[in-house]
Amino acid sequence: MTFGIEAAGWYVPSLYLEIRDLAGKRGIEAAKLEKGLGLYKMGFPDVHEDTATFAAEALLKLIRDYKLNPKEIARIYLGTESALDAAKPTASYAVQMVEKVLEKEFGERCFRNCDVADMTFACIGAVDVLHNSLDFVRANPDKKAVVIASDYAKYELASSGEYTQGGGAVALLISSRPDLLEIENNWGVATESVFDFFKPRRQYHKADLSNAPENFPDKIEIFTDEPVFDGQYSNQCYQNRIREAYQHYKEITGKNKPYESWKYLIFHLPYAFHGKRVFTEIYSLENGLPYHTQDEQKAAAKSGGYLQLVSDKIEFTQRASSEIGNMYTASIFMAMLSALETSFNENEELAGAEIGFFGYGSGSKSKVFAGKVSENWRMVVSKWQLFKNLKNRTAIDFETYEKLHRKQLKNSVNEKYKGFGLKAVETEDPVLKGARYYDYNY
Repeated sequence: MTFGIEAAGWYVPSLYLEIRDLAGKRGIEAAKLEKGLGLYKMGFPDVHEDTATFAAEALLKLIRDYKLNPKEIARIYLGTESALDAAKPTASYAVQMVEKVLEKEFGERCFRNCDVADMTFACIGAVDVLHNSLDFVRANPDKKAVVIASDYAKYELASSGEYTQGGGAVALLISSRPDLLEIENNWGVATESVFDFFKPRRQYHKADLSNAPENFPDKIEIFTDEPVFDGQYSNQCYQNRIREAYQHYKEITGKNKPYESWKYLIFHLPYAFHGKRVFTEIYSLENGLPYHTQDEQKAAAKSGGYLQLVSDKIEFTQRASSEIGNMYTASIFMAMLSALETSFNENEELAGAEIGFFGYGSGSKSKVFAGKVSENWRMVVSKWQLFKNLKNRTAIDFETYEKLHRKQLKNSVNEKYKGFGLKAVETEDPVLKGARYYDYNY
């Protein structure tokens, strides 16, 4: 019996900012971001959108596209680092939204007996959910699970991470009928506690904050979406962890140069070209090339063999990221969708091909694993229409972008938007203060 991904759904925000516009306003050469990092558009949430609405959209698309019975789904686990509450899981908001839309067809609370939870480990949280869900269906082959990766990558204005922003969600149906991808039960893992990127609670004195309520403590902890990060150090941690996890994968599988047999190399992509930049070390080690000095590293990256590898195994995976930006936990799965749909659109046959995955989460951890494309993959991919829909988003100008970022707008920018949206946040009722209420606009 085989296990893996049976189907997949996705969602990307309806708005985007041209990276060229951002570059112009920040005094950055546009070619540095476009040609250097592979960034062209930044997906950005509208006023009514957040991590929960992203997740709900992807889940509903998965159910509708593949005509799933929600009552047959035993668990829905969400990987995110953009949680909306420190206790109530973001997945519970998403499930409730979808339940209401499906109520007429499947009755009230169709996910009543479904296990729901969030998992967090920076950008690798959804890979952890996948790992967990595969274990679940292997132990319960008659059950199905849904993995949702949903995130909003937000950085401070004018920071060095601003141009990598993005967001969206991918939902995967996990079962013993893997019509898309059969995933082997071999996981290379590497973990080390570091501070390359994190989102701490930050302390302020009440006296320094205007209009702070009297009942607040003298020291107030504030959580923000924007991370504390060291970009160069994080890149090095990423490279170190995937090297260690890849080596662990080789040890437990006994495979020599496994990357050579993988049709695609799927990476977590903080920016579109990140995967091809960090894999040079593994490529050099596997092929006995020197990799100690910057000149040696540059030589490896520009070598004919490596450029051919990028063209053959990585380039297809980058295309969606160039149009969306960083999706944190969802970026690795969007890279998978990007590669498979590009092959589908070019009438390439992938059945039986192996795909390798390199997950990374700051803090830090990597997981390396592999899967085999199933015979029915074309049927699954035909539902996505990823690149077609990316062309139908709404462009925003730089002024609107900054107002959205600062949360200065009250009304949605995209007036024609149809889907899930945040309706209200309770501010008055003391036992419900902060409760979030959502609606569905048909």
